[in-house]
Amino acid sequence: MAGRPLIGVTGPDGGLVFAWWASCLAIWLAGGRALRLTPTRYQRHSHDPLQGLIIGGGDDIDPSLYDGHDNGRAPIDPERDRFEIEMIEHALHTRLPLLGICRGAQLINVVLGGSLHGDIRGLRRQTSNFRTPLPRKTAQSAHSGVLRRVLGRERWAINSLHHQAIDRLGQGLVVAARDLDNFVQAVECDQGRLILGVQWHPEYLSYLGVQRRLFRYLIDCARQSKPESLDD
Repeated sequence: MAGRPLIGVTGPDGGLVFAWWASCLAIWLAGGRALRLTPTRYQRHSHDPLQGLIIGGGDDIDPSLYDGHDNGRAPIDPERDRFEIEMIEHALHTRLPLLGICRGAQLINVVLGGSLHGDIRGLRRQTSNFRTPLPRKTAQSAHSGVLRRVLGRERWAINSLHHQAIDRLGQGLVVAARDLDNFVQAVECDQGRLILGVQWHPEYLSYLGVQRRLFRYLIDCARQSKPESLDD
């Protein structure tokens, strides 16, 4: 549709698609249109002109990708890991605006050479490990960068559906926000382009104006981005 940039949204082949529909709605409300990309279906869209990319949430990332410890208990999806790594590398190479959500933020960090805390549940001190899609936790800005400018505030409510978190930062990333236990809640690029990763799920919070600003910013950047197909 004219005037609505096409945003690819990655996810798994199976499982519930609620995250996809939530992302699709958030992107539409922000002025874009969404294209679902999964490991087995993305090739049928290889000629579609993307102007932005969202790497979605889901299962844990294979610990072997960042020299982590695998206790065998967490679900992993190596095929999805490979697919999304390829998508991230494509976005980095073509300079597509890139937003990572939860697992997506973690994987962007890993692709750029960073590492993860494999399980933060025993490390929390001030906040609980309770998982909820509702905005029951707090993030606070870590520096006066893109995220603070986009959201327009230093503290905001977030949800929490994760048990991993970014540890060592990937190359070119800076911490944009932390939670009350000092775990990384957002990272951004320090080189003047849109690479943004958030640990919470803003697609489930599109009824909050502050969260819609993330998607509006992505769409604004996408409108200024050269369309890139996956086979370029």
